[in-house]
Amino acid sequence: MDFELSAEQQMYQRAVHDFCDGELRPYATQVDETGELRWDAIRRMPALGLTGLQVPEAYGGAELDSISAAIAIEELGWACGSTAISLAAHNGLCCVPITNWGTDAQKQRYLRTLTSGTVLGSLALTEPGAGSDLAGGVQTSAVRDGDSWVINGNKAWITNPKFAPVIVVLVRLDKEAGTRGFGMLLVEPGTPGLTIHPPEKKMGLKGSPTQMLTFEDVRVPADALLGEVGRGFHQTMQTLDGGRISIGALSIGLAQAAFEEAVKYAQQRRAFGKPISEHQAIQWMLADAAVEIEAARMLVYKAAWMKDAGKDFGKMAAMGKLKATEVAEKVCHNSIQIHGSYGYSREFPVERIYRDQRLMSIGEGTSEIQRLVIARHVLREMAAI
Repeated sequence: MDFELSAEQQMYQRAVHDFCDGELRPYATQVDETGELRWDAIRRMPALGLTGLQVPEAYGGAELDSISAAIAIEELGWACGSTAISLAAHNGLCCVPITNWGTDAQKQRYLRTLTSGTVLGSLALTEPGAGSDLAGGVQTSAVRDGDSWVINGNKAWITNPKFAPVIVVLVRLDKEAGTRGFGMLLVEPGTPGLTIHPPEKKMGLKGSPTQMLTFEDVRVPADALLGEVGRGFHQTMQTLDGGRISIGALSIGLAQAAFEEAVKYAQQRRAFGKPISEHQAIQWMLADAAVEIEAARMLVYKAAWMKDAGKDFGKMAAMGKLKATEVAEKVCHNSIQIHGSYGYSREFPVERIYRDQRLMSIGEGTSEIQRLVIARHVLREMAAI
């Protein structure tokens, strides 16, 4: 892979960075403390395509390549973790499935609203008893009743439902059909029988609402099905592969932000008669951070490049997500260490960034699941030699 950002990608990166630096980063602490996203900024995001990164232009989106989309999520993560996770879920987990498998009528109904900057879309996969084991654990079901589907069950840890005009919901259509018995249904909040519970109280990402959903005889039209009957599990796996690129990019943004704060503080703080940046122990931590962030970025960008090239990018997406999330953990930890006691204080942003990054190695497949995905790819590839 001969990799270099194109001139257009570099221009887009700078435009998004400048927007995030002015409209999101100065308010990140406020978002964390109030638990409310900055909608004044979100309403201006359509101009940069941030609310429809890979939605076709015909439906109000920016129709960007996957590297540009990753760049955008990385810059959002650099500025504000809460905003970034909500936008990553909106784009990758709601807009993408509708774009990929929706009918023209479904796209016309939802995508223009989703890209408007006034709402954020949602995807409901996880359940109280089903996180990593979606195939075996998902119990939320839908049965056909005339010209409707009737949904019953519960979903947990769902991002953005209180902002969403539509929620993409993974359901079992046939309990005897294994992975071929799932479907994705488009459910509008306000549909009778759907309860969106209050936001969870979380360690970080406090501005991005995470909520439980309850479905009690929720009736949606037969044409609310996304794609073909029985393809829901495969659609979910494809969606998560792309989502891992987004989470990897977001993690890089968080790590970059913590790294920059560590460098700045190390140059200002003096100990033993000189700035601590001149002490070898600090320099080694900064050097390791620089190397690891760049390595993670290249893995994530390569996964995005493979996706656009039509290649099987599942293994590379898992590698990028695994590397980037674990790098974020290490870099944020060391940034707090460099700050000393001040790093533990909410007066400095590294405390918030550390809390925000902690979800990244859990959401959209834990680090342990990424290792399983990678290992299975490796074993298949080696068996074929």
